[in-house]
Amino acid sequence: QVQLVESGGGLVQAGGSLRLSCAASGRTSSSCAMGWFRQAPGKEREFVAAISWGGGSTDYGVSVKVRFTISRDNAKNTVYLQMNSLKPEDTAVYYCACRTTLYSSNYYTHEKDYALWGQGTQVTVSS
Repeated sequence: QVQLVESGGGLVQAGGSLRLSCAASGRTSSSCAMGWFRQAPGKEREFVAAISWGGGSTDYGVSVKVRFTISRDNAKNTVYLQMNSLKPEDTAVYYCACRTTLYSSNYYTHEKDYALWGQGTQVTVSS
């Protein structure tokens, strides 16, 4: 069973940067296509970014494209989300998610595609 633990959240001023990490443990962690989602108070969970387990394919939500970068280091079983030029509207709890897959180039952008989730990390951007 794969377990996911997010870290790196915190309080940052608008225009600043944060890097979130999602550490995966368990024997199938290297075959996870990974995603980042976020949920702000009173809003539905929103797709942020996704990466294939091979690392060669990525996708981003419209609101974060260009500003955020997803990457992974399979040797460390860790996925990262580099967030630059942060805005107050980026304030949310950020979750990483895993979908085990046989296909190294597939990524997934829908919440329902993922079966395993981390506990989330809070990101707060002040204006």
